[in-house]
Amino acid sequence: MEALEEVELCFPQLLNTSCMRPKRPYSEVILTYVILSSISLLTAALNLLVIVSISHFKQLHTPTNFFVLSLAVSDFFVGLLMFFQIMLIDGCWLLGNLMCVVYQYLSYIITSASVGTMVLICVDRYVAICDPLHYPTKVTQKRVQVCVCLCWTCSVIFQSLVSKENLEQPGRYISCSGECVVVGNYIAGVADLVLSFIGPVIVIIFLYMRVFVVAVSQARAMRSHIATVTLQCSVSVTVKKSELKAALTLGVVVIVFLICLCPYYFVTITGQDTLLSASSAASVICLFYFNSCLNPVIYAFFYPWFRKCLKLIFTLHILQPGSSEASIL
Repeated sequence: MEALEEVELCFPQLLNTSCMRPKRPYSEVILTYVILSSISLLTAALNLLVIVSISHFKQLHTPTNFFVLSLAVSDFFVGLLMFFQIMLIDGCWLLGNLMCVVYQYLSYIITSASVGTMVLICVDRYVAICDPLHYPTKVTQKRVQVCVCLCWTCSVIFQSLVSKENLEQPGRYISCSGECVVVGNYIAGVADLVLSFIGPVIVIIFLYMRVFVVAVSQARAMRSHIATVTLQCSVSVTVKKSELKAALTLGVVVIVFLICLCPYYFVTITGQDTLLSASSAASVICLFYFNSCLNPVIYAFFYPWFRKCLKLIFTLHILQPGSSEASIL
């Protein structure tokens, strides 16, 4: 009897088929909802500011910023999806089997697109630092736009194939009403793990190790640079410094991304997801999602242009005619 008193049904009207969720103190439930809702709202709002900034101000229409824009779009959707994650943390899914599959499907697409964008960012920084003379010709706006579109398209196609069975028969793997479970076959799971995590992480680490080695050597060369140089050389050094700063900023973004991503996939790889308590699993998932909130904070800390954009947005300067031509850099 005590065990029955410690749980409540997700759907009280379905006594025989409803899932049960452990009772929690009312204050804990409210605190959880407030914190996660705040993070979700903050994530969506901050990334929306990044999207508006890069989209509106023409001076920011650079190849590197288009990759940042793609990442901000995926992070914005993560912020929106976090509202649905709150339901899973609470223990009951109330929106039906179809919405469960759609939610998981969209989250997989966004995750794949985020990882793919991170790889593209690393490739961009690799070319900019390791082959600066050919960077303007190799990395053009048109090529970047094509790469970003391919990244999102491939994510949609791949996750559609992985989630095909679940999309065709929503709720086929649930054991009770109020549960949100999506299960894929073994081959699809391995392919998803390799293509969405192991492969990209190896590429990211390799490229940024190369970028780091070259960046350190260039930084030392700059410090030992003779003061009496020509104007042309001075401009060249300035450009290198800006590229190095961009590499540093995006390097921080990549490192934070890996820190937040690895626990989630480590649990998946080792099969510990079935052994974790609900609170531990929720912590791993929340850390994974919280990364999307951190990226705009990193931009605000490292990028003066983002802080300037925020000022122009909040003062409604962007509503004035010709504001897109404003000097940001």
